[in-house]
Amino acid sequence: MRVGIFGGTFDPVHIGHLIMAEQSREQARLDRVWFVPSARPPHKRDVAVTSFAQRVEMLSLALVGRENHFRIETIENDRSGPSYTIDTLVELRRLHPGVDFCLMVGSDCLPDLPKWSRPHELLRTTELVVSPRVGSPSMTAAQVAELLRLPADEILRITHVDLPHTEFASRDLRARAAAGRSLLWMMPESVEVYIRENRLYRG
Repeated sequence: MRVGIFGGTFDPVHIGHLIMAEQSREQARLDRVWFVPSARPPHKRDVAVTSFAQRVEMLSLALVGRENHFRIETIENDRSGPSYTIDTLVELRRLHPGVDFCLMVGSDCLPDLPKWSRPHELLRTTELVVSPRVGSPSMTAAQVAELLRLPADEILRITHVDLPHTEFASRDLRARAAAGRSLLWMMPESVEVYIRENRLYRG
C-alpha cells in the first residue's frame, strides 16, 4: 500500500491543504493520505501554535465523510522533543511494515532540505510527492541531489503533482480570523464555525 504522509501544523487546515491532499492521492497513485499534525514543529519554536487537540479537531471536521482515503495520524504527539520528519517516518515504518510511505511537500520546501534533520537518509529512503508553490520553481531529482551534494549516480524518487491555482496560507487565515474577517470558502464550513465558536486566533 502506498501512503502519502502530509505533515504540517494545520493551524488551521484550509482548502489548499485539502486540494493538495486529493490531487497528490490521485496523481501519485496513493492509496491513502495520512495527515500528520506537528506537535512541536522545530521551525516554530518561538511562535504560538494552537493546541494539538484543537488542530486535530479541525482536521477531523474537515475530513468527515472522506475517511476511506484520508486519516489523521497523531504519532508526533506521542513522543517528546521536536517533530522531525525523518523520526516520524522511521517510527511509522516500524509500526506499519510493508507500507510504502511517501512524503508530500511543497516546492518551496526543497531549497531548505539541507537544513532538515538527516536529509540524506530521508531522500534515500522516501519518495517525495512535490506540489507547486507560486514563486518556488520545482526542482528535478538531479537538482535535489546536487543541492544535498549526493553522488551524481544517486537515484532519488520524486513525483511532481499539478494543482489548480490556489494560494492559501494558514498565517493569513489566522490574521483574518483575528480581525473578525470572513473565512467563507477558504476552508470547510465546519472548520470555520469551529474557529468562530472557540474564538481561535483572537489573542
